[in-house]
Amino acid sequence: MTHALLYSRVPLGIEARQVRVETHLAPGLPAFTIVGLGDTAVRESRDRVRSALVNSGFEFPQRRITVSLAPADLPKDGGRFDLPIALGILLASGQLGRIETDNHEFIGELALNGELSPVPGMLPCALACQPTGRTLIVPRDNADEAALAGATTIAGSRLAQVAAHLMDQAPLPVHEAETPTHSSYAKGCLSEIRGQAAAKRILEIAAAGGHSLLLCGPPGAGKSMLASRLPSLLPPLHASQALEVAAIHSLKQPRPTQHFHQRPYRAPHHTASATALVGGGSHPRPGEISLAHHGILFLDELPEFDRRVLEVLREPLETGEVSIARAAQQLTFPARFQLVAAMNPCPCGYLGDPEKSCGYRCEKAKRYQSKLSGPLLDRIDLHLDVPAVEAKELLGDRQGETSACVRTRVRDAWRNQWQRQQKLNRELSPHELERLLKPHRQWLAKVMDRLGLSARALHRSARVARTIADLKNVKEVERDHLREALSYRQNVQQG
Repeated sequence: MTHALLYSRVPLGIEARQVRVETHLAPGLPAFTIVGLGDTAVRESRDRVRSALVNSGFEFPQRRITVSLAPADLPKDGGRFDLPIALGILLASGQLGRIETDNHEFIGELALNGELSPVPGMLPCALACQPTGRTLIVPRDNADEAALAGATTIAGSRLAQVAAHLMDQAPLPVHEAETPTHSSYAKGCLSEIRGQAAAKRILEIAAAGGHSLLLCGPPGAGKSMLASRLPSLLPPLHASQALEVAAIHSLKQPRPTQHFHQRPYRAPHHTASATALVGGGSHPRPGEISLAHHGILFLDELPEFDRRVLEVLREPLETGEVSIARAAQQLTFPARFQLVAAMNPCPCGYLGDPEKSCGYRCEKAKRYQSKLSGPLLDRIDLHLDVPAVEAKELLGDRQGETSACVRTRVRDAWRNQWQRQQKLNRELSPHELERLLKPHRQWLAKVMDRLGLSARALHRSARVARTIADLKNVKEVERDHLREALSYRQNVQQG
């Protein structure tokens, strides 16, 4: 037999396409060609496979070897095809005898000594393989991730070990998925924050409805600490959500099993590029907004980010996804994240403080705040000025509510929302908001004129009001709920 066919997978976004790895041995001068739109790492498989075969005790055929990765028009990257290419050569050269491989899929990179190395994007591949009923053979370091998807998984450490398994000389056992047993809640407690009653209130509202939040205040007021406590207020991920989050992280760096049900918390530095934030590259990979899917994206020192970088957040905040277009393909990554941002009111950070500020009417304040565009601020649901904590509160013995207490109310609010509309309040459409706003139409018209609110700002405030009503377990949104919601849109913009 001079021809062999094996199956593999390549991730495309959070999905994965099947790849047919065909190997043909022909007479002629020794040569090794790989075709099928592979990148440099795929072409370098020739050297890795040759060394791995020799160092595993096999013979490398001195013939004309052609490997085709089909479909030919599908871009392919990385070393994930090393294992099926090596096994294809062994099958085509008769070194494994006649074995059946149609019910298997193979993924794995080979070291020069024949060891199998893990590859990124294993979970999307396993999720795509599971419905086919095929057995997935992967490196041992990828086995837990692959088994998590429910696919029948066999883990190997070396090429020779996988070959012995296929020839029934030393069968490998089916790998069992490790069940997440650790806590589903993030560390840190809200009770550790002294004072800041208004900030804690707005944090609870943000958690209960999934709303975006902007905190503005002087250095040391506790903005970053408040943001870091938000994950402790949120319910854990459901199994389907956790798998979706894990599949996205698999493309970059797999999440530890003990964090499987925890909501992701991403805090990129303000020097991050637009590609780092939204994703991209020649072979598109998810950015921070997708890695924060079903979780929190915290942007500290918001005006220090490049303005062009911040502007790319506008569409994902509305749609919950980001599309990355390249000449060869277009991929869509989910990005339904909860934005939490923090900023100082001016470069010195003490706008309005007659003792510390560089001027009571800091001349640089407007220039500093103008780095944030109106359309971006309009998409942030809750704005709050966070004052400095007074010494008597900071050094006092009194502690506030724990995260567990607040989380109970948040969980009840989430339950109300799912029972009523099967989604969080932040996802309510304008059509769904019409019934909510109808009893208050005349009053809201006057408020819009007085405050100069846009239609988007009104709808976002209405969603917040619906959340406030849910926290109070009230079926209908009342005017007091709307007043509180609207009060959270004025502070920063007036600074």
